[in-house]
Formats: sequence, C-alpha cells, structure tokens
Amino acid sequence: MIVMTDEPESLDAGVSAEPVEERPRRFSRVLAGLDHPLATGFLVTIGVLGALVLGSAIGSISTILVYIILAMFLAVGLDPIVRMLERHRVKRGAGIAIVFCGFALVMVAVFVFVLPPVIAQVAQLVQAIPELVENIPQSEWFSRLAPDAQVAVLGALEQIASWISAPSTLATLGGGVLAVGVGFVAAISASFVVIALTLYFLASLTAAKRALYALAPAHSRVRLADLTERITDSVGSALIGSVILSSINAAVVFVLHIVIGLPFPALMAVIAFVVTLIPLFGSVIFWIFASIIALFTSPTQALIFFVAYLVYIQIESYVVSPRVMNKAIEIPAALVLIGALAGGALAGIVGVLVALPVMASILLIIREVVVPRQDLKV
Repeated sequence: MIVMTDEPESLDAGVSAEPVEERPRRFSRVLAGLDHPLATGFLVTIGVLGALVLGSAIGSISTILVYIILAMFLAVGLDPIVRMLERHRVKRGAGIAIVFCGFALVMVAVFVFVLPPVIAQVAQLVQAIPELVENIPQSEWFSRLAPDAQVAVLGALEQIASWISAPSTLATLGGGVLAVGVGFVAAISASFVVIALTLYFLASLTAAKRALYALAPAHSRVRLADLTERITDSVGSALIGSVILSSINAAVVFVLHIVIGLPFPALMAVIAFVVTLIPLFGSVIFWIFASIIALFTSPTQALIFFVAYLVYIQIESYVVSPRVMNKAIEIPAALVLIGALAGGALAGIVGVLVALPVMASILLIIREVVVPRQDLKV
C-alpha cells in the first residue's frame, strides 16, 4: 500500500519541480510565438508568400525542368552502352561520340524512311474516312448485325457526320492542325536542347556520381556507391529495354499489316511504337485498338490480326521481355499501372517512359534501405 501511494506522489512532484529552463526548445519557441502574435503572423505570411513565389517560379520554368529530367534519364539510359564500349578499351569520350553518332544515324533514318510514308498515310486516312463511313452499310459485318444493332450503328454514323460537318468542329480541327504544326516545330527545337543536355550529362556522369559520394559520411560511401550504381543500371536497362521492345512491336505490326493486307502499315507501326512504351499494358491496349481499326477493312483480316498479334504478345511476355529486361527490377503490375497513369498525367509520353525507372528506383531504395532499418527495430 505504501508503494502504491508513494509512486504517483513522486511523479507529481517530479513534474511540478521541473524548471521552465529544462523544457524542450521547440515548446519554448511555441510559447515565444504566442507571446508575440504579430511577429509570428508576419513571419508566417512571409513564408506563405515565399512559397507562392517559389511555386510560380517553378511553374514558369516547368518546360526547362522537363528537358533537364528527360536529358538526365537519357544520359543514364545511354551510359550502359558507353561503359560497354569502355570495357572494350574505348575511351569514354570516344564511346560517347560513337553512341551519339549511332543515335544521329537512327534519327536521320527515321526522318528519311519512316516520317514521309507516315505523313502520306495520315493524309490517305483523312481522305478515306468519309468513304469508309459511307461503305459501312454495305459491308459484310454490318449485314450480320441484328436489325436493332444496325439502326444503332446508323444513328451513331449520322451523329458523327453531323458533328464533323458542324462549323465549330471544322474550326476546332483547323486550330488543332495549326497547333500540331506549331508543336512539331517546338518539338524539333526542344530535341536539340535535350540532345545537348544529354551529351553534357553523359560526359559528366562519372564526376557527378563521385561528387554525390563525397557528400555522404565516409562509412556510408561504399554502400551509397553500390546503391547508386544499381539504381543507374536498373534505370538504364529499363529505358533501353522499353525502347527495344517498342521497336520490336512496331516491326511486328508493320510486317503483319503487310502480310495480312491491312492498310496504313507505317502509320500503325508508329502508333504501336508509341503505345507500347506503356509498360505491361501497352501491347494489350494496341492489340484491342488495332483489331477494332482492322474491322473497318475486313472482319476476316481483323480476326487474323487479332490472333497473330495475341500470339506475339505471349512470345513477348515469356521469351523476348525476360531477355531484354533481365537487369530491370521486378515491379508489381498495380504499381506499374499507377506509375504509368501518374507519369502520363504529369508529362505525357515522356512521363510514361520515365515512370517505370522511377518506380524501380523507389522500390530498390525501399528494399535496400528502409526495410533493413525497420528489421533492426525489435
């Protein structure tokens, strides 16, 4: 009984006997702020205004920040190729020159051999759309539909025709064509800026890593270097692997359209390259999209393409992708989808392409740093 009554008394005494000077500094600052409400309110207002000015400044240079981030990821993606050349006794400067000469040759080939037929097929598609719409009632697949479905399809076609012929739609399309032209010119100028930044980042990547390691404590530099190298290797493998897989997809789509006899093979190959940059789900999205487009030509050809491309998706998933992405970190499908959606909403195709390496880096840091620290807390 004595022990039970003495313990709370000693606790109360300890609390009451604690001097004000020994309270935490954070609590003392709060009390000081309450004693001077005008000064505290002024400082808070200055802080909010500073945050607004900083946010406005970042928003005004958001395009430049996108260029910098894209150039950094391209430099990290090209670095494995340069290091492979270095292992074959090629100096880093010469390796960078070889990589960029190869990249320049690829871009010239795209502009000379890919872009002209794509532009021509886009013009053909625009001219062929009215004829395709008019021939739908005489098509074989339309005659197989139920009468109610035929009425619904005809009603939808009438609404589409009225929408296209509306003056507001024509004005919108005209503005869209003008915007596409302006955007194309801006993309060309931006590509030169990104290429220059990529060349600089690639040349100074080793020095930048050493500067990063020097900022860490001496006992943590080895682990930081190992983690950084693994992250950069994973990012480079993911970026190069995504481009390789999309290029293979585009080649397969082009060959299938030629063999099956579907129209616009070059245009569909370019669309396949862009869409399949979306990790995991890009091939499925294009598979559905291209099969629907092929229906306007022939149900039989659409079915052949549907089956043939489905077979390729299985080959890509179980044979091609594991070999191409062998150094990339495994990411759950849900996180891949979330990252692709978030990246696409923030930066379009560039965001989708960058989302997978970013998610891989975050997962690697969580697995190698956060989880081991949590395991030590017993």
